[in-house]
Amino acid sequence: MNAIMITKTTSVNRRRLRNLLNKSDNRICADCGAPDPKWASSNIGVFICLKCCGVHRSLGTHISKVLSVTLDDWSNEQIEAMSEVGGNLAANAIYEAYIPEGFLKPGPDASVEERTRFIRSKYELQEFMKSSLRISTGKSSPSFKSVFSSKFMDSFRIRPTDNEDGMVEFIGLLKVTVVKGTNLAIRDMMTSDPYVVLTLGQQTIQTAVIPSNLNPVWDEDLMLSVPNNYGPLKVEVYDHDMFSADDIMGEAQIDIQPLISAAMAYGDPEMFGNMQIGKWLKSDDNALIEDSIINIIDGKVKQDVQLKLQNVECGELHLEIEWLPLDQ
Repeated sequence: MNAIMITKTTSVNRRRLRNLLNKSDNRICADCGAPDPKWASSNIGVFICLKCCGVHRSLGTHISKVLSVTLDDWSNEQIEAMSEVGGNLAANAIYEAYIPEGFLKPGPDASVEERTRFIRSKYELQEFMKSSLRISTGKSSPSFKSVFSSKFMDSFRIRPTDNEDGMVEFIGLLKVTVVKGTNLAIRDMMTSDPYVVLTLGQQTIQTAVIPSNLNPVWDEDLMLSVPNNYGPLKVEVYDHDMFSADDIMGEAQIDIQPLISAAMAYGDPEMFGNMQIGKWLKSDDNALIEDSIINIIDGKVKQDVQLKLQNVECGELHLEIEWLPLDQ
């Protein structure tokens, strides 16, 4: 009887863990942005790649308790702790709230030294957190859940700085709906397994992989926080490969300044009816297929974007972007 109950509980936990891992922000490593992380820090609440996993282990279990997503058994408490945090994006909004200018987040190909410096600063020294939120790391290893209630975490996930020099200040959020791709490039024998990667500042997030499809429909929402000194939103399409590096299938950049300027000029969009408030014009210097219109629709500021992918033989991408101010 007991053996049957243990198997059933483990099966339920694996399904819950798989559902967490399938969230868009959890499909890349919380620390370096590498795709398909298969490890996690169960007490911090983040999914990480194999290379970053080694650094986490070196910190000690009083700071980071590392488990394999596929090989280790997870308890109900560990799954609950991961769920309570809300994923890599929510955890990074706390642990990476104030990354100083010039302190670069490591990429997937970063050296061990670069990873170690960043990860120790992020979790052990907590240099990028707001000082009032720093957690004492003693011999015990409290979970993120036990330190921050969900209500408390919600109030601190995105915060502007208190005029701290050299710190990143967030002014709002972008909700990017990756709608579909059309006539994408072939990177396998007859087809491709495409996914989309969005990068804004030091944040990177990706969609699900759609296997064997040159005209994929994602309809997937991705969230990015917008720093005060924002640049263009970088869009890349890749072909997922099981046994080699993923192949690029085109790229483009989106100038988000027209959207943000229009949204701030009109203030509260709920005070207006449906109307056009701005436009990003097609030119030889951008990847637009046609002018990108910015509208207030049902009290929300939205922009429809049709892109012709660059540096590739063919392919188009359709996105919808919504501006969310911090108070929302």
